[in-house]
Amino acid sequence: MPWPHHEPPLSRRGFLTAGAGAAAVIGLAPAPARAGTRRPFGRHGSPAARLTPTTLYVDPHGRGDHTTVQAAVDAATGSGWTLVLAPGTYRETVSVTAARTGMTWLGAGDDPRDVVIVYDNAAGTPKPDGSGTYGTTGSATTTVRADGFTARRITFANDWLRADHPEITGTQAVAIKVTGDRSAFHHCRFLGHQDTLYADTNALTRFARQYFSHCYAEGDVDFVFGRATAVFEHCHFRTLTRTDLAGAPYGFVFAPSTAGANPNGYLVTRSRVTSEAPDAFYKLARPWVPSSDPTARPRLTVRETWLGPGIDAVAPYATMSSGHPWQEQRFAEYRNTGPGARTTVPANRPQLTDEQAESQTRAALLGEWEPWRDAR
Repeated sequence: MPWPHHEPPLSRRGFLTAGAGAAAVIGLAPAPARAGTRRPFGRHGSPAARLTPTTLYVDPHGRGDHTTVQAAVDAATGSGWTLVLAPGTYRETVSVTAARTGMTWLGAGDDPRDVVIVYDNAAGTPKPDGSGTYGTTGSATTTVRADGFTARRITFANDWLRADHPEITGTQAVAIKVTGDRSAFHHCRFLGHQDTLYADTNALTRFARQYFSHCYAEGDVDFVFGRATAVFEHCHFRTLTRTDLAGAPYGFVFAPSTAGANPNGYLVTRSRVTSEAPDAFYKLARPWVPSSDPTARPRLTVRETWLGPGIDAVAPYATMSSGHPWQEQRFAEYRNTGPGARTTVPANRPQLTDEQAESQTRAALLGEWEPWRDAR
């Protein structure tokens, strides 16, 4: 699969404005001209021409039903609501409770860069009420606990930076945590550094299914992690450079924490991994066996995916905890290409047979749910 090396960088740093504090935002500070100012919601209607009674319009400039995403979520009680987000930067934290099932968020721009939801909490950030720090889960800019959630053409970001907060040691900073079953993301972007995309479940015994199509995720340490059954198809993962470390490894792309009883974990298919860091400075994955579930047996299959030179081809996997070596987990590859997929030490590159690969497909993992049929 001949993925190019020369794409322009999409790094989060490239989208930080020159200012500091509130001015240092992700993506597009002003709404892009192509999104239009007279029709901020594009083809999705407006408060004056509402497409359905359960459609709400959000615009930071006051042309919708609400100016913040959270206000619209709070107003959308029950199931089946659609939120249309006008182009702009929404600097806020957003939480979708489990009761708000079947919710859809539509970015009204032409590109996911047009609609940005961003905040800057880290795990070690002190809470304003003095009750402690946020922790990894609490650091999330967006949290989705409801089943049946769908998002299209939206950027989810956490722009907390280590360099700005040397006093904080809890440097996990989640852009989005998703725990609901049947959660789908199409043409979305996930920007952060450590723990960017938390694809998880609401309970240890619940095997939530998630689907990511034509998405982009970037970061450095464990930036796609959790215990969901998640399929990443036609996605782009990009590893960032670091100035706070003198040598490799800079980090790890995936850190699944799949429950031992779950036959499925993360599946990456027909995707690519690129890097702005030096060659071989990243591992493809390491297993996360959290203290809350010492019986976890992380599962990751990467198949038919282009792995760039940023991945350490000699030793692409690492162990996070000495009691749980990566070799005892469920890591495998199948028909990958690129310099990062080169097999130099066969024992370090577990491969699926053709027969085994038949059980590692989107249909096998997601069952009767077929979100790719609606991946426009």
